[in-house]
Amino acid sequence: MKIGVTGAAGHLGRLAIDGLLAKLPAEDIIAIVRNPAKAADLAARGVVVRVAAYDDTPALDAALAGVDTLLLISSSEVGRRAQQHRNIIDAAKAAGVRRIVYTSTPQATTTALILAPEHKATEEYLVASGVPYTIVRNNWYTENYVQEVETARKTGAIVTAAGEGRVASATRADYAAGAVAVLLGEGHENKVYEFSGDYAWNFHELAAAISEIIGRPVTYRAVDAAALIELLKGAGLSADTAGFVATLDGNIADGLLGLVSPDLSRLIGRPTTPLLEGLRAALG
Repeated sequence: MKIGVTGAAGHLGRLAIDGLLAKLPAEDIIAIVRNPAKAADLAARGVVVRVAAYDDTPALDAALAGVDTLLLISSSEVGRRAQQHRNIIDAAKAAGVRRIVYTSTPQATTTALILAPEHKATEEYLVASGVPYTIVRNNWYTENYVQEVETARKTGAIVTAAGEGRVASATRADYAAGAVAVLLGEGHENKVYEFSGDYAWNFHELAAAISEIIGRPVTYRAVDAAALIELLKGAGLSADTAGFVATLDGNIADGLLGLVSPDLSRLIGRPTTPLLEGLRAALG
């Protein structure tokens, strides 16, 4: 069985390939990347490296030839990724790929999460394509909060507009292990899984975890969206970016990233990585 992984040179893609290499011959793994130089180490390990950007449909056609199961890691290009995902789904269907595993976002088809619309469009397109699928809806990555650690080192505080909202995060390694379990396991065809950490933490708990890491007190200060936008603009972010961050914090305050599901820990056969442990690992 040949397994393809898009975005294979990225953080999640590399971890997925590491997991696959523990179970499959390297020649059965196809890493699809935009820049082959970034995948030279994968090629050195025997992984088949093929070059195709998400926008390059002829290259995608060639890259997916002979692939049996595809891990479609969602594009990072917000505003463009729905079309990019359609390109990959179309190429996979034409190549005779037998199943697509897609990394989506929590409750993608029903949530008001600001990031959801392109994932919703992709899920609907994938289901309508007729290609057997598995959708893994990844909650937030613990690694997304590494910057908060660095900020707290300087300021002793975390400031968000997330209120008392909770985040059911897990680490990239947890999500990659879940993807590998779905790629290689039986009975996952045409299923949707909500992947999350086993516990949803709030920002007081994040502050406490960071305090333990940096060895000094860290406080959490909740502000409203308008105040956060002004703070972020003062730190050099554009108005659009600041507004996006504030909206996402509002989504957290509304509970949209707080869903805890047993799907991930059940499939990987172990508990997900706790917040403190995940942050420490991300910081090296």
